[in-house]
Amino acid sequence: MTKKNYIPAIAIMFALFFMTAFITGLHNPLGIIVKFQFGFSNAMSQLGNLINFLAYACMGLPAGYILKKYGYKVSSLVAVTIGILGVGTFWLSGVLESFWVYLLGAFVSGFAACMLNAVVNPMLNSIGQGGKKGNQLLQYGNSLNSLAATFVPFFIGWLTGQHASHTISDANPAFFIAIGIFVLAFVVILFTRMPEPEFDEDMIKVELPHRGDGIYSCFSFRHFVLGAVAIFVYTGIEIGIANTTNLYLTHEIGLMPGKAGVIVSLYWFFMFIGRLIGGYFGSRFASHDMLSFATFGTMALIIMAIFTPSDLLVSFGERIFTDIPINAVFLILTGLFTSVMWGNIFNMSVEGLGKYTSSATGFFMFMVCGGGIIPAIQGALADWIGYIPSFWFILLGLTYLLFYASSGYKNVNKKIPVQ
Repeated sequence: MTKKNYIPAIAIMFALFFMTAFITGLHNPLGIIVKFQFGFSNAMSQLGNLINFLAYACMGLPAGYILKKYGYKVSSLVAVTIGILGVGTFWLSGVLESFWVYLLGAFVSGFAACMLNAVVNPMLNSIGQGGKKGNQLLQYGNSLNSLAATFVPFFIGWLTGQHASHTISDANPAFFIAIGIFVLAFVVILFTRMPEPEFDEDMIKVELPHRGDGIYSCFSFRHFVLGAVAIFVYTGIEIGIANTTNLYLTHEIGLMPGKAGVIVSLYWFFMFIGRLIGGYFGSRFASHDMLSFATFGTMALIIMAIFTPSDLLVSFGERIFTDIPINAVFLILTGLFTSVMWGNIFNMSVEGLGKYTSSATGFFMFMVCGGGIIPAIQGALADWIGYIPSFWFILLGLTYLLFYASSGYKNVNKKIPVQ
């Protein structure tokens, strides 16, 4: 058995993780901008985010098909090209001052993010051969995802704060940076040899008897189906916490978008810290234990946020971090715990799927549309019952994650051949 060098592929996957968060993270601060620019409600301000994640519903299964038929390298190049088109459409929406073109950009960039996720997650998990090592690679990759998500609201919040008006064009420098990163990534990927882990003989551990094509699919595995639902719920929780906190700070507390953007960027920064810690402990603790711990921590902080009065304020340092509601601080701190959820859920969901991993990944990406649907529902609830009470809806989703971490993750279909 020859030893393969997967370091270049891992480096590229980490870079793609960063890019995925960059284009996805645009919708949090842009939601605030379009709310100001077009005078929308909270629910309408989340429409771009909803459209972005609905693209996963449209592209998830095709992304799995492209990955299975053409492999990781071609899929990566296609995803990066679509990313350039999506961010370019954002820029065009600012020039035309058109909300509908903005929504088109959200949809196209969602295509790109879906395909990028369809590439990076199964490759890193496969290179790590699943289990604790696969989880560890996913946590480290996701830490760069969080780093990009930290940068975007901070940067766009700063750009918006430099103008009296709040328009999409204010974010042009962020769009140009994203396009430049995509172009550079395209060139690097084009000239880099990338492995295809699912078909690498050195990574196949067990030979199982073949029982005929068409008898089984990824949906034959209970733990995968329940895991796909878990990722739908998780992505909604992750995005919903950040987006609703941003709206809460700007429209109920009355902070300027720039200041609110900087504060909310700390949520993604804490996710970055959490994923670094998760990467360190990923090879030491089982994924279901990490998910249980993270879910309990998130639930505790959200309950504290709900029952803490909004007029109870705290200050850190000078200028930016002054007179911040303590309940908002609790919501920001949830990033430490939500950070490790994605990697653990994905790791447990595809464990033991073998040849069904590619098709499973496609449906997994389809279910990421929860990141648009759940925040939209929470936005509507915020219009109806208020920002902080809307987090009871998030607690309901966390209850399901607790079930998946306790028993839903178990593979009860181990007799199905996967080679």
